[in-house]
Amino acid sequence: MTKLDQIRAAESRLLLSTYERNPILFVGGEGVHIIDENGERYLDLLSGIGVNALGYGHPAIEATIARQSRALIHTSNLFYHEGQAELALRLTEHMGLDRVFFANTGTEAWEGALKLARAHAGLLRSEGKTIGTKFLALEQSFHGRTFGSVSTTYKARYREPFGPVVPGVEFVRFNDIADLRAKFSNEVCAILVEAIQGEGGVRPLTQEFFAEARALASSTGALLIVDEIQAGLGRTGKWCAYQHYGIQPDVTTLAKPLAGGIPMGALLCTEEVARAIHAGMHGTTFGGGPLACAVANTVIDTIEKDNLLANATEVGDYFQAKLRDLAKRHEAIIDVRGKGLMIAAELDSAELAKLTVEEMLKRHILINCTSDTVLRFLPPYILKREHVDTAVTALDEIFTAHASHAAAQPAGGHNRG
Repeated sequence: MTKLDQIRAAESRLLLSTYERNPILFVGGEGVHIIDENGERYLDLLSGIGVNALGYGHPAIEATIARQSRALIHTSNLFYHEGQAELALRLTEHMGLDRVFFANTGTEAWEGALKLARAHAGLLRSEGKTIGTKFLALEQSFHGRTFGSVSTTYKARYREPFGPVVPGVEFVRFNDIADLRAKFSNEVCAILVEAIQGEGGVRPLTQEFFAEARALASSTGALLIVDEIQAGLGRTGKWCAYQHYGIQPDVTTLAKPLAGGIPMGALLCTEEVARAIHAGMHGTTFGGGPLACAVANTVIDTIEKDNLLANATEVGDYFQAKLRDLAKRHEAIIDVRGKGLMIAAELDSAELAKLTVEEMLKRHILINCTSDTVLRFLPPYILKREHVDTAVTALDEIFTAHASHAAAQPAGGHNRG
């Protein structure tokens, strides 16, 4: 029995069945490549689902982890350490907001945002304003797995097994301004959006819808809360995806790439919103610890020093252009969209999307499929054009083989994939 077989057998006995894992045991990585137990290298265009922004084995991250682990890993938030204020300053400056709460994950940051919205509405009511407790979220949204987060996540398969979920959430049709206006009232305490939906299929908000959400929220004192957990901290070529629109939220959340693979999330808000929180109302044992903060500061240093926002824009534009060229040759690709290094190629069938992910894996290239038919690419920010060319060549081979197979099917048989 191989080491992989031993681990799979042990996990089948010991772990909850929450993931359908691919039968590969990864043991290391270098740059944009991750390495399995046999020394085989895989081009990672998923980066741990958007986490490994600087790739694998980055010397700056490794040096920071080693240095900070020798100094201090944990203190608790009952005391000060050197990292939080420095990181908070850098985040607030880059995101255009005023205050930060550090958490461990994206879903925890989102939970904090929901609690903050309810607390802020309560504060406004105490000051004589009329505002309710309802949330407006968007169809196809995804905000996480905890109760509040899953309650604001659209797809029923995420919510229904755990019902009843948190009440007071209504879903608005994506980019439908009329539906947003019809469902908004002074009963709403917050409008919840992703500037670019991630799990929903890498779908950007329109400028008009985003602007209307901002205007409606401002008209009553409700909050505009933007989930940047997947799109934020540079993936789209700006520090946050909402900056492409010139629209400022009241609250935003970050997580995935923030600490280079060390678990960390962050909630940022305006000074006005921060009035609603005082000591004892919210907290975390591990959030914003010395190790995570030190690494997050190094991630930001590296993004700035190596000009990785510009690289995400330049290589991302090249990637989309190559995919659009591919779409001209393969009618199975019905749309290419995204921003920076958050990219999707939508296919005409779920079967083909699943097959493509499997065939790319056989070619040692990691991608995934979301919303059944959408190939999603979330590569490290250090990606180069040569890596894009490798991936697009592989996709071309897969689609060509699929089309040839479909054409060879007998009349009346399956000819769509």
